[in-house]
Amino acid sequence: MAHNINFDKGFKFNLSIQVTDQMVRKFADMCGDFNPIHLDDEYAKKTRFKQRIAHGMIVGALFSRALNENMGEGGIYLSQTLKFLSPVFINDTLELEFHVTAMRKEKGIATVETLAKKKGELCVKGEAIVMVASSIA
Repeated sequence: MAHNINFDKGFKFNLSIQVTDQMVRKFADMCGDFNPIHLDDEYAKKTRFKQRIAHGMIVGALFSRALNENMGEGGIYLSQTLKFLSPVFINDTLELEFHVTAMRKEKGIATVETLAKKKGELCVKGEAIVMVASSIA
């Protein structure tokens, strides 16, 4: 994908994606986090959440995906803050929202507000610092 010429201060973009059981199980296999709150329906029913919740870092990985798709293939993720405000359950559809709040054009480094919502409720918020692909070459 070529560098997105619109990736500058003020640029906004969204991604809608469903968090599935398969996604949660693959993530657990990848990272080794087998907490039963993520994987065991019977266990989760007895918790305050009443159902399984997705790993919070899945949302971080989805932020990474959307940023890569919009800043140009080969862009580099430099940092990400995350604040988990409410749980993401299996089969929730997340609306991921991104807003480039600052751009250091001479370095190709952008600051991006990252938000994850479900049914309008904010679940995860944070800020990413990225280096856009065009500034790497």
